[in-house]
Amino acid sequence: MNDVADRRLGAAGVAAAVAAALRRDYGLRGHAIKSIAAETNANLRAVKNWYEGRNAPNGEFLILLCRHSDEVLETVLLLAGRPELVQRMKMMDAKRKVREILTLLDEMDGMGAASVEDGKSKLVGSGLPEEAA
Repeated sequence: MNDVADRRLGAAGVAAAVAAALRRDYGLRGHAIKSIAAETNANLRAVKNWYEGRNAPNGEFLILLCRHSDEVLETVLLLAGRPELVQRMKMMDAKRKVREILTLLDEMDGMGAASVEDGKSKLVGSGLPEEAA
């Protein structure tokens, strides 16, 4: 287990951790509280209290926050002493992003091949003369 999970945080510690996660995810935007309230169907006053670290959300709202905020989910997992799950989530996200990039590269490569077949430059819009491409 990690240091955070080994000690009792108390309600104030949980409230502070959730508030920090919400600020990381939603930033200091003026409409952050309204966005969170809309996503969770929670009262604006309650969301403001979570956001400012005065109170922690109850279990139901904490689950809803985890559905909409990767930062809150990561915080809960770390507080629960499950850093391996956080690492697994990050690895899955990185793999997804790599797949997206590879798909885009394949699409771009396919467009380049089509333009070569048409007798045009592969580097259209590169600023190079077509002969140089």
